[in-house]
Amino acid sequence: MSRIAIMVYAIVSYAAFLAVFLWLVAFLLDVGSIRTANAGTPLSQAVAINILLISLFGFVHSVMARPAFKRQWTKIIPEAAERATYVLQSSALLAVIMLFWQSIPHVIWSADGLAKVVLLSGFVAGLVLITISTFALDHFEFTGLRQAWSNMNGTSVSAARFRTPLPYRIVRHPLQLGILLAVFSVPEMTGGGLLFAGVMLAYILIGLRFEERALLREFGDDYAAYRLRVPMLVPRLPTASKHRARLRD
Repeated sequence: MSRIAIMVYAIVSYAAFLAVFLWLVAFLLDVGSIRTANAGTPLSQAVAINILLISLFGFVHSVMARPAFKRQWTKIIPEAAERATYVLQSSALLAVIMLFWQSIPHVIWSADGLAKVVLLSGFVAGLVLITISTFALDHFEFTGLRQAWSNMNGTSVSAARFRTPLPYRIVRHPLQLGILLAVFSVPEMTGGGLLFAGVMLAYILIGLRFEERALLREFGDDYAAYRLRVPMLVPRLPTASKHRARLRD
């Protein structure tokens, strides 16, 4: 695979990522009833299909993120294309979830007025946090473009180093917090939407346990100290933090 081909492949992967991300926004908000269109499937069958779809996404996504898998995988594909491939498969499997999602139309809540504004604000805040979190470290490395560009130019990608830009000083995993804000902060939540949000919450909580172990192995004492200072997903209230600091003093 030539350097130019890897670059083109990374760009195509990135375009797919952006398209699926916009599709996900529309899916969560049920624009044009795209989330509630596939109605009529018996409840137990719909639940089973939906959980299977998310589980497939979660399993492949998690396995491909493991260092042991990456070491074997990069013997088959160029290392410069590994991250773009990871992004592409994530986008493809997320598209499969939305394409084959089975509607469970029972309404859990339907907000109006101020409540709707608050939920939409939470939804937008989640999307903004997702975006900021990827750019705070390196959006283009996160999506595989940096690796492909460096490969085409014959330069090396900088080695991973431990950094905690702004959102990572509030919680250790702001990207996942943004996802949870987005999936739960919808003005109209159906049974299917709540199932999607609930299974994604379970997947994130399980996945973060493995990710934390990997980060501890990679960054050692720096990350161990960081874990003591910064919560995983739920920000600490400033007043509570100051009170604890006074107690320690």
